Amino acid sequence: MYDFNYHKPGSLADAASAIAGAEDGKLVAGGMTLIPTMKQRLAAPSDVVDLGGIGDLVGITVGGGTVTIGAMTTHGAVAASADVKGAIPALAELADNIGDPQVRNRGTIGGSIANNDPAADYPAALVALGATVVTNKRELSAEDFFTGLFDTALDEDEIISSIKFPVPEKAAYVKFANPASRYAMVGVFVAKGSDGVRVAVTGAGDDGVFRVTEMESALAGNFSPDAVSGISVSPDGLNSDIHASAEYRAHLISVMAKRAVAAAG
Repeated sequence: MYDFNYHKPGSLADAASAIAGAEDGKLVAGGMTLIPTMKQRLAAPSDVVDLGGIGDLVGITVGGGTVTIGAMTTHGAVAASADVKGAIPALAELADNIGDPQVRNRGTIGGSIANNDPAADYPAALVALGATVVTNKRELSAEDFFTGLFDTALDEDEIISSIKFPVPEKAAYVKFANPASRYAMVGVFVAKGSDGVRVAVTGAGDDGVFRVTEMESALAGNFSPDAVSGISVSPDGLNSDIHASAEYRAHLISVMAKRAVAAAG
């Protein structure tokens, strides 16, 4: 690694001040992405601001039809939470299938969505559930938050404090995981809520998470696997790599969507 200044603030305000005052500062949550990147010398920030000491960013609350999860809450804590299992079991199951135990016990929901890896699981949950991302400056809808490949609407000195999930009538997430990394080669999150049905896909798109509106329209009238069985997704704009072609990912979207609807129903 290169030399850098290390900060461990005790409050969100202090963290915002530290990152704003840095020449080229980076926030670190669980460190699942930044630390390996720095070790490979692919990133050389002047300052690293560790959010691990901010207790206000950890925790899960349920009330008023909403599940609120602090940004520094680990995947393991989300997976084990009785509150999450009771309100949005699909979200708990999603968290329980991220990476391996080491990743689940270090990685955080805030760090994951801030990184916006195109194969990460949480973006599909946020978009399908119509979640709201709360920062130290504002609130953003999930669809406004995710703006492209490894890109979000966050300003340089903006820090995620929590994510608010409306409790759906029914929901499920199914993914076809890479057997080594457990990242989603294709993951589909289906949710039916007060504002209708949403189908969000991760792992497949060149620009990250996206919705399949044709499936949403079909499921609005008939929430069953049969409703999406005849709907195909174009491979145009889908990711193609050593793990799977765009055409294969397009096929997987239809398969995973049918399984997700069956699991939700």
